[in-house]
Amino acid sequence: MGLSKFWARPATTEVEALDADPSHSDVSVIHDGNLAFTVEKAGNGSKPSYQEAAGAPVESKSPLGYHVGHLTVAFLNVNQIIGTGIFSTPGTILNNTGSVGLALFYWAIGFLLAIAGFSVYLELASYFPNRSGSEVVYLEQEYPRPKHFFPIAFAVYSVVLSFSSSNAIVLARYLYQIAGSTPTDWQLKGVAIAAYTVACLCVIIHNKYSLWLMNLLGAVKIITLIFISITGLVVLGGNVAHIPDPGVNFRNAFEGTTNNGNDLAVALVNIVFSYTGYSNAFNLVNEIKNPIPTLKRNGALSIAIVGVLYMLCNVAYFAAVPKNEFAQSKEIAAGVFFVSVFGRGRAEQALNVLVLLSAFGNLLAVLIGQSRVIREIGRQGVLPYTEFWVSTKPFGTPLGPYFLKWVMTFIMIVGPPAGDAFQFVVSLKSYPEGIFQLALAIGVYLVRHRQKRLGRLAPDFRTWDIVLIFYILLQVYIIATPWIPPEGGPYAGDVSFWYATYCVVGIGVIMLCGIYYVFWMYLLPRWGGYKLRPEILNVEDKGATAHRLVKVPLSEVTKWDEEHDEAGRLRRRHVVGSIRSSQGDDGSGQAPKVV
Repeated sequence: MGLSKFWARPATTEVEALDADPSHSDVSVIHDGNLAFTVEKAGNGSKPSYQEAAGAPVESKSPLGYHVGHLTVAFLNVNQIIGTGIFSTPGTILNNTGSVGLALFYWAIGFLLAIAGFSVYLELASYFPNRSGSEVVYLEQEYPRPKHFFPIAFAVYSVVLSFSSSNAIVLARYLYQIAGSTPTDWQLKGVAIAAYTVACLCVIIHNKYSLWLMNLLGAVKIITLIFISITGLVVLGGNVAHIPDPGVNFRNAFEGTTNNGNDLAVALVNIVFSYTGYSNAFNLVNEIKNPIPTLKRNGALSIAIVGVLYMLCNVAYFAAVPKNEFAQSKEIAAGVFFVSVFGRGRAEQALNVLVLLSAFGNLLAVLIGQSRVIREIGRQGVLPYTEFWVSTKPFGTPLGPYFLKWVMTFIMIVGPPAGDAFQFVVSLKSYPEGIFQLALAIGVYLVRHRQKRLGRLAPDFRTWDIVLIFYILLQVYIIATPWIPPEGGPYAGDVSFWYATYCVVGIGVIMLCGIYYVFWMYLLPRWGGYKLRPEILNVEDKGATAHRLVKVPLSEVTKWDEEHDEAGRLRRRHVVGSIRSSQGDDGSGQAPKVV
């Protein structure tokens, strides 16, 4: 394809909305070089979207219903952002930064990062407002060639590393603190598995009621942070007699600031961890009525509320607890604060209960969001047993993804021993995530370019270029700084072996995805004498649809392409005697094999 052809605006054809049977199509496909686009519309009130045909089909009616209202959008974000981070990490961040001033500055950076990230996701959702799964959809549409590469790479990352073991163990630890006993390792693991199982059952049994429960727990979190913030302001005003100088930490606030790159990198990683979840509501876009205005208003509000409360809570901590005691304490930050203000006793126990509820709400929010991510991966056709991942039977919830999350979390709780192995596996998840986030942010420019060539109007939301560049630079920083050696040398990190081992292994995982892709997409079809083609699979009557990749023998490829469009829909304009159903039956009794 020459440069003049590449830059020329493609000729477009009027495309109708998806009809009642997504396996059949009268739709003309818009071609742009080697890309093919279809217009898709869902029942959530969003505008039609132009998406590359290799992507999973839009579900015109969400099989999971439309239970995500205004409050739920906000609390999906709130519950994932506010887990245990704000209760535990402020002391660690102070220890890494060395000063109160820089610690507060880092919390402000985290707030800006969340706003920038939310803006990036909101623009991408404006282009594709009728599919859930966020990163799955956005990476698929940003990088449609080579076909299925990003879906496969992201699928391997999401499936293999789809565990929430650390959150479950934190919850179990708080249960034992409330009980006033010290557990053995296996007792802690057993309670963690039980707690995670309860969370899984809550989201499996009923979709709407699990969202209501999550909203309730989110409200408890907000009230808890408001209480800490107000208490901090009371302390700062000099109204607590046994804290005579609450402003001491704010005088010479930058005294003791570190200049060690590794410490600063660890501090920023902890900040990012504390704000993780600002994009959770985007995982359920197709379950939200009028998604873009709702996300723009309620999603942004959730981040603003959390950001303000985070800053006020940190001010409260620093007003009540001396700097050195706060940085060196082995207890959680909020625990040190409560003991300093109220003393030991019922107040401390009440805090443990509130943190426990916060951790459980986080488990629910992560389960709900990640189940949609895994389900959308299944809808792309790159995982075996498509129906298992896509079906919402018998409870109207994505049972397959929930089962996967439970199995992987069970393995990660039981498998690695406490210490280096567990810390390594948890860290391993973060590095590929940073690489995918960088690719997602850069891909916004690619989507803008293609949408402009298709002659589309401006999206409902477009982030400022300066915000997008800021987000890209932060992702580069997050990827680059883990390579800076710690102050004590290459073996003085969080683990006893080489400090950057998880970075190398994370890159290796992505490279293995590439090797697997070459074998699966090119070498095996060449050796087997077939080509992979997508077809639309109607999973159930509630509207669940997916792509399924089938092996079409080389002798059948021409016929297949004549009877199906690029999205895998069976064309309605048939030649008599040459009809193949959406399940691959051409009347000859020889159907293509499902991958």
